[in-house]
Amino acid sequence: GGGAQKPLAKPSAILKPNPVSFQKAYKSAVPKTGTTLERDEYNVSSTYTGPDACSKVGIDALGITQVPTIYKNLTYQELFEHEVANEEGWVASAEYGDTFAIDTGKFTGRSPKDKWLVLNKGSESEKNVDWNNINQPASPEVFQELYDKAVAYFNTKDKAYVFDCFCGASPKSRRKIRFVHEMAWQQHFVSNMFIRPTSQEQLDDFGEPDFTVINACSQVDEDWERHGLHSDVAVVFNIEEKKAVIFGTWYGGENKKGIFSLMNYWLPMDGDFPMHCSANLGRENGDSALFFGLSGTGKTTLSADPHRALIGDDEHGWDEDGIFNFEGGCYAKTINLTEKTEPDIYRAIRTDALLENVKLNEVDGKLIPDYFDVTKTENGRVSYPIFHIDGYHKQQMAGHPNHIIFLTCDAFGVLPPVAKLSSGQAMYHFISGYTAKVAGTERGIKEPTPNFSACFGAAFLSLHPTRYADLLQEKINKHGSQAWL
Repeated sequence: GGGAQKPLAKPSAILKPNPVSFQKAYKSAVPKTGTTLERDEYNVSSTYTGPDACSKVGIDALGITQVPTIYKNLTYQELFEHEVANEEGWVASAEYGDTFAIDTGKFTGRSPKDKWLVLNKGSESEKNVDWNNINQPASPEVFQELYDKAVAYFNTKDKAYVFDCFCGASPKSRRKIRFVHEMAWQQHFVSNMFIRPTSQEQLDDFGEPDFTVINACSQVDEDWERHGLHSDVAVVFNIEEKKAVIFGTWYGGENKKGIFSLMNYWLPMDGDFPMHCSANLGRENGDSALFFGLSGTGKTTLSADPHRALIGDDEHGWDEDGIFNFEGGCYAKTINLTEKTEPDIYRAIRTDALLENVKLNEVDGKLIPDYFDVTKTENGRVSYPIFHIDGYHKQQMAGHPNHIIFLTCDAFGVLPPVAKLSSGQAMYHFISGYTAKVAGTERGIKEPTPNFSACFGAAFLSLHPTRYADLLQEKINKHGSQAWL
């Protein structure tokens, strides 16, 4: 809808931190639990200064040449110190450790009407993309104007945050992604959500990224009507140019889900299957399982089964070697969160996690998260690195799945409680993506309403749904996976 939030150029203007909690937290920003080791494994940070900072990092190739200070792949400790020094939010005293908390302004969720794919005439993507109201076409001319605007904006900044990472744990199928951000918390978000390079060698060999996102979220597209867009918010991906720009929305999830849509484009081209699902592994016999389902059906909760090892909670791939996580962390809803109902997620909220749009109450000079107060949004979130989950599966890959489970909240009673599916039935239910929206899953839902989302993830499918259903059937038949509803 109409327009970005009011100018947040200086977050401190509205995100006035509480100096008491800042001071306190600053001293105690080292995690209290045993994950210190894994936190410290991510240590490839560099800071570049001077007139050639941009060329040293390689963003001069994008046209960004004037930024005198670039912070690249900061450590978790450095990110925390930058967030505090820049006054980008607050430090919350969560039960398991001080956690940085931010407010994303007007947008507390994705803005699907403002997401566009560039239609390059005569290109591969013109032929392959399923052009519709999810994959909305924008012209190359509009993209170029917005791209130039983003580059010009960054060239006025005195600092920028650059993050090189991977999407996909399988070395064969992974993609190299670069993010250019204006704030430390945004680098923190992608550091949590993507796969972090763990050695200087990985970064030295990184070379040209497969895709670059320039996030100029504090700027808006004033010419949106002339550009034929829906508002002054613009999230525009150009597959052939391997670049995207983001304007007007501060919501972290745009970074994550934008790249997921690209993985949904790239992987099927190689015969690999991208999936909107969670995955885990039996600790004894190594049997892997996938859980598909729409929001509120239990994907995250079931995958965090304490008797099994978590692979990931949201985005996975299935290639010739087996299944693998796309991500390096989890992005969980915090609404009504308690330690009793979801212990793993509750305990993951500690130093290095990042709270988004969660109400904080001041108690004795500390800011305490209140997961039951949803006046700001019902979509309060926390991102955290995967190693915050005890006993997670460190390889982040597993063999071909033994079981594939479609979760549906069937408020109409039309389906049996449990059904064993043939591969043809699996294909049918996968394409249908049926569930019922019930009170509490979305604003304004009072009575159960049926909902169909192809492949349990229609919002992220770049190709026609049948492309993914064919891949599912092919994989089930080849590897003998059993599907359940």
